[in-house]
Amino acid sequence: MTIRVLVAGLGNMGRSHALAYHKDPAFQIVGLVNRSAVDLPAELQGYLLSADYSEALGRLKPDLVCVATYSDTHADYACAAMEAGAHVFVEKPLATTVADARRVRDCAVRTGRKVVVGYILRHHPSWIRLIEEARALGGPYVFRLNLNQQSGGPTWEVHKALMQTTPPIVDCGVHYVDVMCQITDAKPVEVRGMGLRLSNEIAPDMYNYGHFQVLFEDGSLGWYEAGWGPMMSDTAFFVKDVVSPNGAVSIRMPESARSDDIDTHTKTSLLRVHRVGRGHEDLSMADEPGHQELCDREQAFVARAINEGLDLTRHMEDAVQSLAICLAADESVRSGEPVKFGTVKL
Repeated sequence: MTIRVLVAGLGNMGRSHALAYHKDPAFQIVGLVNRSAVDLPAELQGYLLSADYSEALGRLKPDLVCVATYSDTHADYACAAMEAGAHVFVEKPLATTVADARRVRDCAVRTGRKVVVGYILRHHPSWIRLIEEARALGGPYVFRLNLNQQSGGPTWEVHKALMQTTPPIVDCGVHYVDVMCQITDAKPVEVRGMGLRLSNEIAPDMYNYGHFQVLFEDGSLGWYEAGWGPMMSDTAFFVKDVVSPNGAVSIRMPESARSDDIDTHTKTSLLRVHRVGRGHEDLSMADEPGHQELCDREQAFVARAINEGLDLTRHMEDAVQSLAICLAADESVRSGEPVKFGTVKL
């Protein structure tokens, strides 16, 4: 079955997903939606472009909606698509509140529609291997992960737009907290966060640098750091370590890597596996996919989920949990107090 898809949001990720649909015979793009005028690559210029999502959804009646808009519209757009009979691919973060994330999850259960959340690292061979190697070492674990971006020009404008609704530790953090949760497979117990506003170009109640610690019920602990803006250092902007009593797994980047290169967010150079008493093993990742190929793989998974009826229950639960942890970090930043999960239902 050819999947008729409507793409909403044509920023960096929306364009990449639209290109994936354009190339994949499993899909047929029936329309594109963007609220403002947008420059499109040649491959996408022949498709119908609308400014009104609700009108396009009702008129085109797609089988699938790709939601790649700003975070504050994700939940409403996803639920509207499912109520209209469409499956959904929604970019991360799933929503801007845990309640809205649960609303999307519950709507998927009620309508029987598939929802895939844009956790691109789940389709990345290097990150899949890192998770496998870390789990083989055994826990409890220490997670040391960050992604700082020295952004300027158009990229800084995008970051400022994103920060109208979502701080960096949430927008990027959900990817890496999802990795932590896949490795430890334990529930969060407590989150402690700190943040700082380093620019007068963002709202007084927003911060463009933050970090947090998350404690898990198996004793594992994680640290995540994210900062955006022209003031950020390009030294140690990409730390990816998982440590256990039996060794460590680390992603090592080449000296030439730049924090403002979108491929750097996913691309790796070397996976180093260190085992206590046995030295280390370096696994070359030189032939790994780039950003667009990862988007292609992600959308191929969406086609499988729809055509093969894959059970996405755990996928959705994981998306809600990783978002809940990052939003707890944001709450901790703003309150100055740790957030305890206790018996809170995710």
